[in-house]
Amino acid sequence: MRSLAALADGALARLVGVFADIDDTLTTDGKLPSITLAAMERLQAAGLLVVPITGRPAGWCDHIARMWPVDAVVGENGAFYFRYDPRQRKLVKRFLAGEREREANRARLAEIGRTILAAVPGAALASDQLYREADLAIDYCEDVPRLAPQDVDRIVALMTAAGLTAKVSSIHVNGWFGAYDKLSMTRTMLQECFGRSLDADRDRFVFVGDSPNDAPMFAYFRLAVGVANVADFADRLETPPPYVTQARSAAGFVELAERILAIRRPR
Repeated sequence: MRSLAALADGALARLVGVFADIDDTLTTDGKLPSITLAAMERLQAAGLLVVPITGRPAGWCDHIARMWPVDAVVGENGAFYFRYDPRQRKLVKRFLAGEREREANRARLAEIGRTILAAVPGAALASDQLYREADLAIDYCEDVPRLAPQDVDRIVALMTAAGLTAKVSSIHVNGWFGAYDKLSMTRTMLQECFGRSLDADRDRFVFVGDSPNDAPMFAYFRLAVGVANVADFADRLETPPPYVTQARSAAGFVELAERILAIRRPR
């Protein structure tokens, strides 16, 4: 991974949007600081699309789409996108699976969750599980003492054995039915909401993240950036980002935002 300083000014000057993970990328120690919201507001004011791409639940994403300075949000690792339309005063919700399928899957996920908790002492359902539509989130360090790496691996193995796609974030292990991920729904969201082809505009978006569930984004975007704490997962990243900030977490996101804004600022 190279320093953010190695990312060419010309590439940043052509940007039309910023995609960002939330936990430990926009937040620090579980808190969303004012510097993050201010940076997102300034990016929007500069004419850029701002879209969080997160593993967090539908209940959170309803709030994020309505109240944060963002243009849309992709949630539950790609299960849906939400976008607030201010002209219609309406929250647009686009799920990959239909309501009946999601309801049936939630019953199956609940049973798998019980199996995992019985097999991995110290693990817990994520505190936001109640607000999820499409995935199972097992907490390994957010509200429980941090589990050993082998316990995290055990959770992944149990999910995989049960037929789930499993990904590790900085706080949870998430599992879901289907082959989608953050990247696939980002592609759908960009086309349906903004009429843009992600493949055609691949080099006009930057993605910033911090953990293994961001690997599809790190692999796809040539302008992918890790905040400094991405190094905490060096041994778990299938594909590391090509660039990394000096600062960790929210301060790293702001570091990237300031670099983008400085290039776009009239001289």
